[in-house]
Formats: sequence, C-alpha cells, structure tokens
Amino acid sequence: MATTASTQPVEQAAEKGLKSGALGLVSSVVIGVASTAPAYSLAATLAFVVALVGFHAPSVAILAFVPMLFCSIGYSELNKADPDCGTTFTWATRAFGPKTGWAGGWGIVAADILVMASLAQVAGQYVFLLVGADGIGTNPASGWVLLVGIIWIIAMTYICYRGIEVSANFQKALLSVEVVMLLVLSVTALVRVGTGHHPAGSVHPSLSWLSPFHLGGIQAFVGGLVLMLFIYWGWDTAVSVNEETKDKNKTPGQAAIISTVLLLVTYAIVIISVLSFAGIGTTGIGLNNSANSSDVLSVLGGAIFGGGGLGTFLSRLLILMVLSSAAASTQTTILPTARTTLSMAAYKALPKSFAKIHPRYLTPTVSTIVMGVVSIALYVPMNYISGGNVIADAVTSIGFYIAFYYGLTAFTCIWYYRKGLTSSARDLWMRGILPLLGGLIMYAAGAYSLWEDWDVGTGNSYTSLKLPFYPNWHIGGAFMIIFLSGVAGLLAFAYMRLTAPAYFRKETLTRATPTLVPDK
Repeated sequence: MATTASTQPVEQAAEKGLKSGALGLVSSVVIGVASTAPAYSLAATLAFVVALVGFHAPSVAILAFVPMLFCSIGYSELNKADPDCGTTFTWATRAFGPKTGWAGGWGIVAADILVMASLAQVAGQYVFLLVGADGIGTNPASGWVLLVGIIWIIAMTYICYRGIEVSANFQKALLSVEVVMLLVLSVTALVRVGTGHHPAGSVHPSLSWLSPFHLGGIQAFVGGLVLMLFIYWGWDTAVSVNEETKDKNKTPGQAAIISTVLLLVTYAIVIISVLSFAGIGTTGIGLNNSANSSDVLSVLGGAIFGGGGLGTFLSRLLILMVLSSAAASTQTTILPTARTTLSMAAYKALPKSFAKIHPRYLTPTVSTIVMGVVSIALYVPMNYISGGNVIADAVTSIGFYIAFYYGLTAFTCIWYYRKGLTSSARDLWMRGILPLLGGLIMYAAGAYSLWEDWDVGTGNSYTSLKLPFYPNWHIGGAFMIIFLSGVAGLLAFAYMRLTAPAYFRKETLTRATPTLVPDK
C-alpha cells in the first residue's frame, strides 16, 4: 500500500476519465476569455465604476489587471507541478491540508452557482430585446424572462454534457461575434468623436484618464477596483480544463496568462471609447445617468450606430453580442464547477457519484447536471424575491468569493514552492513575490467588499435584512448571501466529514499523492 510523507495510508481512487488532449492553446485561451463574458461584464458593471472614479475608469481597469496577472502566474506555476482539474481545491489541500483545500473548492462552487441566476436573467431579457419585445425584455422579473432563463441554463448544461470539444467550438463562435462587435463599437465611437459627429456630452480621450493619482479618495478607488476585479473573473476556467488540454502541464497556464492580457487590451479599448463618446453626464446617454446603469452597451448602441437600416442592424447585432456573451459565460461557468466537484469526488471529498464520467462524451455527468439543476433551483426564487433584486445582490456577493479563492491559490503557490524560492531569481519572482502581491491585493479587496456588503449605508446591496432580535442590525442583502453560502458550505463539509472521513484524514490527497489524470 502506498504511503504519504505523513505515514497516512492512501486510498487508491479511480482515474477521472476525462478526454485528454482535446484542447489546444487557442481553444484554451478562447475558453479563458469567454468565461469572463467581456460584453456582459462591461454592460453590467461599467456605469457603477464610472460613478465612483469618473474618467479614471481606464486606470482602474489597468490597476485591477495587476493582481489578476499575478494570481494567474500562481495558477500557471502550480499547474506545472499538478495539472489537476480541481485547481484551488487540489493545490490548497496539498499545501495546507484538507480543510483549507475543501474551503477553496467550495469558494469556486459558490461563486459559479451565484452568478448563474444573473447570467440566465440577462439571457432571458436579451432574447426578447433581440426580437423587439421590449416590454418583456425590460422587466427582469417577468415570468417569460424566467422561462427563457431556465431553458437557457438547460441548453448550456446540455452542451457542456455533450463534450469539451463541442463546448470549445461553440465558444469560438460566440467569442468571435463578441470581440468583433466590441471592436466595431469602439472604432465607430472613436471615429465619430474624432470627426465631430458626436453628442454634446462627448469628450476627446486624454492620457490623464490613465493616471491613478486623481481617483477621488481611497473609498472610490477600492470600490472601483473591486468592481473591476469582477469583470476580469473567469480566466481560471482555462486551467480548470487542464486535464483535457494538450501539454497539460504547460498550455493551461499559458492560456490563463494570455487571457488576462487579452482582457486588459479589450477592456481598455472599449472603456476609453465608451467614455469618450457618452461622457459622464447624468442625462441622456451619459454614463452617470442611473437609467443606464444596468446595461450600458445596449443603451449606447443606437446612439453610436445611429438610425437607418445599417444602424438598426448593428444595434441588433450589439444586443446579440451581449446575449452571446451571457451564453458563453453560462457555459464556461458550468465547466469549471463540474470539474471542481469531479475532482473533489475523485479524492472522496464529495459523494462518489459526482465523479461519474459519460462513457462516450468523457465529460462529468452528475457534476454537470447537478450544477444546472441547482442553478435553476436558485434562479427561480431569486427571480421573484424583491423583484429580482436578490440576483443583483448575488452578483455583488461574488466579489468576496473571487478574492478568496484567487488569493488562496496565490498563497498556495508560495507555500507549495517555499523550499525552492531562492534557487533562482526567476523562481523567487514567479513563485514567490508576484503571487504574494496578487494574494495580498485580493484579500484586501475581499475584506473591503465584505465590509461594504455588510453595511447597508454603503448602498452596495439592493436588498437588506433587519434582524428581528437584539442587536437588531440592519444588514446588506449581499452580506446575507455570502453568509448563507458559507453556512451551506459548512453543512456540506460537516456531512462529508461524518459520512466519508477518508479525505479529511489525509488518506486520499496529500502532497505525496499522485495526481489523478485522465485515462490515456
């Protein structure tokens, strides 16, 4: 029987059975970029960032890129040693032990499930906006929107169920539409500003927009930074599909780093062009007009492209772009969650049924289906409670979990390689200093966002709860979602520890345990 360095017996778990070598570098980068849903993220977030930092939104986008890049370096370095689809769960377990690893896995699952309701709602609304049914499309709590959102989750779950190659090819088509339309939107807006064919509130771009020294105070800066961290979130999906990637020790990490760089370029171009064209006024298409805050891009489409046949066509195509962005993100949210729970089950940290693989498609079956079912089960009540505002709070609460598991991965990298950090300057920077900085920034942002979510006075939550008992605190809805998600995680942790203690006794996964990889 194999033994670990800690002399604990190691149970031999079955190989995961995923389809190895199915993805190349291009497909991995596509999945990494598409997972962030650039169009959807910008449409839903940019106005709130502008409200905090005004014309300095591009500089905040650049600053938010820094911790993301540093954390992606940590992912890349860990993947070289252990290309396991469990990513944070597996790596943190090896470095810090089962409790920390399990918490990291739950952080991924919680963040992904919480965002699904928002993605389904956006998809449901945009389907009706695309066909001109604006009365339904502008009502997020509509029963028709709910129905289409449910169908949407089912469809994306089925695509993920059918195979990683089908998913990757579908992503390429969706991302092509998204990137082309973002580029067309940006170029058109800048050309109109440059040639004088622009609205009264337009402003010529300035290098001062890239300066981080006039952001309006620490609260505005950190608030904008937390929001910008959300729009970068998702590139780690490229690493979550590492076991299905060619050259799995190298390609996924490269894809993660390349994805963050491509996102920086995309966001910088779009934000500068939109700021320049729309301005930051409080009326009309101004980005500080509260009527535009929930969907900047569709509002600007008609103004940028104008009327007439071509303008109307491009405006509709812009709506299709946000719809395809939501579709891509829905799909690539299911992918990492299913693979995280698959890995957790393979190492006996979740029920063994989650480790089942389809004999033909070589994809996680139970993990994928459960992800879809749980997402629908949460989406339905969220759609009706407080007119759908709970969904907005769920998206806000995700920032905490993103910071938690990204930061944990960065710290894991340092601890995992701690004995060899001084062997070369390259190792010191790539496995030590840069991940450390990324993790510290992530945890500082997470702590700040947790406080804002708790305090109703910050206006960070769309709903709130007043405790019916002493001390009668008035708590933000986003904080309550974080708290309840954490409680659910603790209950699941306790259940598994009582019913399947092998993982928690370090019998299935330690630093010395061989990586469970796909069958060849």
